Amino acid sequence: MERYLKLEEQMCFPLYAVSRHITQVYKPLLDELGITYPQYLVLMVLWEHGKQTVNQIGEKLLLDSGTLTPLLKRLQQKDMLIRQRSSVDERIVEISLTKFGDRLKDKAACIPEKMFAELGISMQEAETLKEISYKILHQTIK
Repeated sequence: MERYLKLEEQMCFPLYAVSRHITQVYKPLLDELGITYPQYLVLMVLWEHGKQTVNQIGEKLLLDSGTLTPLLKRLQQKDMLIRQRSSVDERIVEISLTKFGDRLKDKAACIPEKMFAELGISMQEAETLKEISYKILHQTIK
């Protein structure tokens, strides 16, 4: 049983270390755009889905509004998005891209390809890793 208390036997350690490494590989690519990795995630949600509420973004990124709000404020300060109260329900904050935020999508389009090259994995390997990761996530979200 002591075998399972060794670092090399842990599933969580390589996942943690790989996650940190991937984020580090993203950093210089995102620095060119003037954004952080969490900001990139928010922008990807908006590029894909258009206007979203804070809650909708939080659900997609598995983040609570307390974590998301400062991120959104910083993106607004950078003129990448607009935060405004819903005209239907003042408690709801809607998030939409500015023209600058929308145009950033074209500059970010090369990032996935650069990531594959930097990480040295194939599209198929990335797909397998993603499928297993989502399987674990969906089990824990239930």
